[in-house]
Amino acid sequence: MIKRNRAQISKFIIHKVGNKFNSATNVFSENVTTFDEESYHLMFPFLLKPFANIAESYRFNHHADITLNELNNYATKVFDDETAFIEISKHIVNHLYEQSNSAQIKTGDVIIALFEDITYKEVVTQALGIFKIENKIDFFQTYMEDDVLDVYVQKGISTKKLDKGCLIINFTDAEGKVVLSVDNNNYDAQYWIKNFLNVKLADDNNQHTQNYITLCKDFSEEVIKEDFGMQEKGKFLAKTVDFIKENETVNIHDFKEVVFEENEQQKQLFDEYKKRFEEENEVLVRNQFAVSDIVLKKQKPKMKTEIKLDTHIRIKLDIDAPDAAEEYLEKGYDEVKKMKYYKVYFNEEM
Repeated sequence: MIKRNRAQISKFIIHKVGNKFNSATNVFSENVTTFDEESYHLMFPFLLKPFANIAESYRFNHHADITLNELNNYATKVFDDETAFIEISKHIVNHLYEQSNSAQIKTGDVIIALFEDITYKEVVTQALGIFKIENKIDFFQTYMEDDVLDVYVQKGISTKKLDKGCLIINFTDAEGKVVLSVDNNNYDAQYWIKNFLNVKLADDNNQHTQNYITLCKDFSEEVIKEDFGMQEKGKFLAKTVDFIKENETVNIHDFKEVVFEENEQQKQLFDEYKKRFEEENEVLVRNQFAVSDIVLKKQKPKMKTEIKLDTHIRIKLDIDAPDAAEEYLEKGYDEVKKMKYYKVYFNEEM
């Protein structure tokens, strides 16, 4: 979603956020951080790399007026007046602190950074980054004492994974400012996305494709698997991926005709499940939308087509071969052993 080849950090500050449930208070820095070259070249990709391949984007939300959304307001002030950066960074941490509405919300370091020359949709602009470090790792430090090298354990920030972070892009479309978010410690889904950021998913092709794939995955698990078995589930998912992959635009009528063929019962079950899915998840699954290739690529590996048997045998169906399960896999029942079986046809072992 973003390109960082021209980007640079212009302002950077670290605070600590507490938790009001355990009386841990916030700790604030009074000045921005000055980097040496080595730490800058470690910090820069640590903060921005997680956003390079994000497909989903968000827009700020508010029940009354979007200008009253705290982070939308704070970001606007920083973009308009960079001299307010330190003051606004403290307000952001205080706002984060107010969202610690349970004892399980973790304290941590909060990094707030202003980036220049971020590229988003071929537009070069600014971005305000907010990052929360919740977990630190143990590492050994060596030191010399009495002519002997010894070691002791310290805790520090791992450069391999960002716990939580968002980028508020200084780019506005018809729905508002663009917001990107990552959360690798998703122990409370409400805390970061809804309570702190107060954002909603953008109404775009990425989200339309995501909604449809999620619908199909849930339908395969809750309906196809339960009523027709794992083989049918795998076949349905493979046909779903094949249809979305082969069409630039998904039309739900065409989808049902191809995937379910003459099975009117499954078509009806799909329509009924779609209505329930929309109501329970408060989303609108479009009947026609342009496919997002990046979302399909990201979601395809998450579609589970493996048949697990109680005899400690697993049969993995290829998600990219929609006809294989029907042509080369047979299910039956052995009267002698009084057991179900699968018969697999093949030419040679790979």
